[in-house]
This record gives sequence, C-alpha cells and structure tokens, in this order.
Amino acid sequence: PTPPLKGGRLSAPILVMTPRGKPLTQARVREIAAGPGVTIICGRFEGFDERLFDARDIEEVSIGDYVLSGGEMGALVLLDACIRLLPGVMGAASSGDDESFEHGILEYPQYTRPQIWEGRIIPEVLRSGDHAKIAAWRKQRAEEDTRLRRPDLWERHRDAPDQSPSGAQEKDKDKDKE
Repeated sequence: PTPPLKGGRLSAPILVMTPRGKPLTQARVREIAAGPGVTIICGRFEGFDERLFDARDIEEVSIGDYVLSGGEMGALVLLDACIRLLPGVMGAASSGDDESFEHGILEYPQYTRPQIWEGRIIPEVLRSGDHAKIAAWRKQRAEEDTRLRRPDLWERHRDAPDQSPSGAQEKDKDKDKE
C-alpha cells in the first residue's frame, strides 16, 4: 500500500537506514528534530527492493561505514540523537551547546569527583575557579584532541566558516579574541 499523502505529498519524510545512504550528521539530526517527524524504514539482511526507491521520495541514511543485520539499531541511534534535542529532554536549553560535533570538533575531556583517582588528579586549571582560563583550556584541549584523534574533523573545522556544521548558532567569536 502507498503511504498516506498530505496535499499530494507525504506528511513526513521517509528515511531508510542503509549503508549506502548519506552519513548522518549532527546538522541533519537537528533538521529532523525540528521537523514534522519522520517515518523510518528498517531493512533486514539484504535490504530493500530497489523499486521502492524508484517509486517513493526516500532519503537513505547511514550511521557509519559498517554493516548491521538490520536497520533497527541505526534507527535507535537516529531517534536518540533527535530526542535529546527536544526541549526539556536534557534540562536547560543550553545543555547540549558544548557537545562533540556542535562546533565541528570533539568535546573537551570531562572530569568528575573524586579530585584524585588512582593517583591521577584533575588538572589544576579546572580547580582554579577562573572561568576564562577554564574556557581557554577546554577550547585548546577540544582542538588538540580533535586534531590528534579525528584529523578528518580537524581539517573540516580549520577550513569551515563561522557557522557550525550542526547548525547551532556560534557564540560571538569576537568576544573570544578580546
């Protein structure tokens, strides 16, 4: 059966989880989370009859360069990424602002209590109470970790305009330069 139509068009985008799809990004997750909802179709083992793609306006989505037995896990990844962006899910609206990929790079390292764990101590700057120094340390570590661990992201970040890949609004970069 044909999916329900609304004004001659499907009422929500149809996504198919498949390794041949466009890689899922934080920017696309933001678009989906802000949209009217989606229908997610998951194949099992061999995937889908190609005629489905010829007959319908379907977006193929991949969550990575590996193969699963079906699309269900990919759909859960997509749903979780979208749900955490919904108002109130993470508490304060700004809770996700400093996450990995929000500004095109990985997030800075996290530390919790106790202050000393197995002889390893939380960096002094994070215990200093100096918010400007903490922000500078976090920025430096995020950039360093991205450069070392994800050179692909670092290259894109270095060449990117001020708008983050996720679509989140960049903070006023001029303030950081003062």
